[in-house]
Amino acid sequence: MSAAPTHPATPTAPAALVPFATTLSLEPLIAYWQTREKSTNAGVALLAQAIGQQVANAPWCRGLLHDHNVLDCNCDLIETLMLAVFPPASFATDISGVIGPFQRRSFYASPRFEEVALNKDRNIKQPLNLDQRMMEYHLTLMAYHLILSRVYGADLPPRGTMVFTVPDYSMGLYRHYGVTFDSTFVEVKTVGRKPKLTTKQIDNLVHNRHRLELWQDLLPPKHFELEGFNIIRLVDVTEQEILSELKYDLLERDVLQTPARFEQIQEKLRVLFATPSLQLGIAAYDEKKRAFMDFGRKINHSFITKQVQNREADSGFYQIYSRLLTERKPLVLKDVANADLPEDLRQQILHLGIHSAILALLPYGNDIVGLLELGSPEVGALDDFAMEKVAQFVPLFAVAVKRNAEDLQTRIQAIIKEKFTAIHPTMEWRFTDAARNLLTKLDEGNRTAEMEDIVFHEVYPLHGSCDIRGSSTARNEAIQGDLVEHLTLADKVLKKASEYQQLPILDELKFYVNKNLQRMHQGMLSGDEANIYDSLRTEVEPLFEYLGQHTPEMRPFISEYWDNIDPKLGILYKRRKAFEESITILNDTVSDYLDQEEAKAQEMFPHYFERYKTDGVEFNIYVGSSLVEDKPFDLVFLKNLRLWQLLTMIEITRRTATLKTRMPVPLDTTQLILIHGQSLSIRFRQDERQFDVDGAYNIRYEIIKKRIDKATVQGTGERLTQPGHIALVYAQTREAVEYMEYIDYLQDRGLLEPGIEDLELEELQGVKGLLALRVKVKMKDANRSLKDA
Repeated sequence: MSAAPTHPATPTAPAALVPFATTLSLEPLIAYWQTREKSTNAGVALLAQAIGQQVANAPWCRGLLHDHNVLDCNCDLIETLMLAVFPPASFATDISGVIGPFQRRSFYASPRFEEVALNKDRNIKQPLNLDQRMMEYHLTLMAYHLILSRVYGADLPPRGTMVFTVPDYSMGLYRHYGVTFDSTFVEVKTVGRKPKLTTKQIDNLVHNRHRLELWQDLLPPKHFELEGFNIIRLVDVTEQEILSELKYDLLERDVLQTPARFEQIQEKLRVLFATPSLQLGIAAYDEKKRAFMDFGRKINHSFITKQVQNREADSGFYQIYSRLLTERKPLVLKDVANADLPEDLRQQILHLGIHSAILALLPYGNDIVGLLELGSPEVGALDDFAMEKVAQFVPLFAVAVKRNAEDLQTRIQAIIKEKFTAIHPTMEWRFTDAARNLLTKLDEGNRTAEMEDIVFHEVYPLHGSCDIRGSSTARNEAIQGDLVEHLTLADKVLKKASEYQQLPILDELKFYVNKNLQRMHQGMLSGDEANIYDSLRTEVEPLFEYLGQHTPEMRPFISEYWDNIDPKLGILYKRRKAFEESITILNDTVSDYLDQEEAKAQEMFPHYFERYKTDGVEFNIYVGSSLVEDKPFDLVFLKNLRLWQLLTMIEITRRTATLKTRMPVPLDTTQLILIHGQSLSIRFRQDERQFDVDGAYNIRYEIIKKRIDKATVQGTGERLTQPGHIALVYAQTREAVEYMEYIDYLQDRGLLEPGIEDLELEELQGVKGLLALRVKVKMKDANRSLKDA
């Protein structure tokens, strides 16, 4: 049992936290021992008698103790007196202390109380969750409740336990403690005339226990004094409090859609596990897509899945995920380096600095909605014992992930309905009829009725595309160029730093940067970009911050580095930005022109139209009598649309050619038309909310459409599509006859160069026997209006 403190105390009693006169006194404790001198328990009686003799020889301990210094020099008696309050058997583990009545300074405490609750001056720490004003409010009410009970005999219900959140400096975290103020050894004295209270007033106070202004009005503080001391007992309730907080946090909407909120949850789990470096990861799983998804707004909280480069079914990660699905119990990795793991996954986890981990599925009913990841850099920090805590909050995270998925789906559907899958006006009538038929069936009592199939028969397809030549190569070159410049800038700073600082880490980082520079000059491999940027972000750039703070000479070089880094992306983004801007200029120009001309084409005859932006623009048209409700269809409308398509592709070729001078990265486009002379059927797929061709025979059309952009000329290996040209692919000679007439007409009008290449194509995967026409667009007089044609 520790002795009373020997360091100097304040010469006067500490100020109270309540508006009453409060004075430290040992008299209530001395009186306690006096009543035990004749106890039937012989041991207690002997101890009480011995204490009585000590007290008789120590007049300093009697009466009111206005000067706390007196307690610091008479430790033996204090120790003996406090045996009534601090049982010796639990003294080392109890978190208890003694203060003057509702004061702040402790004159006696257990070792754990000193460690947890006291500052160096032995004052109670200010809780993180309560400011000074709130502390005074709670303690004043507590003192008033004591007065009403002791002086007026009122029976008040027990107060709820206060919770103090105090910093734990040993870990750099915080803990929650339930706090009780024991006033057994506090005496209430009245000053002057005791305020009179009626039964009604007492009852009013009991039922308004938190209205401090009412208590102060009926019981002015000047009429009461408090003498003796409080016993404060703390119980660690961190686990209960954290689990309660997690419950409320995870039930809130958007809790997983903002990084700041996620960081707060991670911090609470660090407190729960008493592990300052604990990493939390949450990966949402989409059952339909069989893939892990972001939480919307490109937020990915998973520290494992976003590092996985190989997401194939036989990758290490998916092997472990399959094991989790089969065994339906969490995977505890006490020591990642020696755990039973596929080697690629082990290295990925160790690369993150994680040496112990827990992976647990998040079940919601019969579905798996995600994966919970906990990681620590310390071997053994997460083990089977930690699972007792994990099991308590796994359901909370499952609910949060499920709600997030539902909210995200709702938002996505709203956007889709607004922007993408609004029913095409041409066929809106058919959907209206189907909905009306379904409502009729439901009104007739058929509760199992479903939406009828929506199929349009005998429609003619037209397909065209404007593809950007070599876009993948250009993109890779832009990425590679940015990486080389980024590494070069980093190397410059590191070399300069070596002139001022002799740090081994500088040599290692210079070696890493130069090694990757050499690799970049030889070519870029899959995964290089992510790995290099991750290393720069986590290893190189933190060193720059240190150098900037401690080596002023380095600041201009570090500033030059950061001036070249995109502030939003955190990477050098020059060539890629120029490339993306060029892609955007091309796509927007083509799309805007297509939309403008498509509106005119709808006036010729209503038809279904859809277009897609990728690295270029492609579009599909379906036209036929089944698409329209009350307008007769004739093949002349089909011929008109085919000529319109060819005219449109000519203008797209011209416009994209003139854009090269405006683009940061000059890019060429190639134009392609697929000729399909036969009608086919299209079906609306309700699961995907889009139209697909219907029937096995018609699927061949879709296959050809997806593969012809890579077609090559038979015998030469030359790509069919070429800048400045329009390629027209067909399967039957008779299908080309009609287009030959259009080409002849447009050549006569000066829109196409003379001559037509009649080509056979190399066999494509699953497709052979294709033929093609290729014509060159006349670029001069590019501003000539197509109306002239």
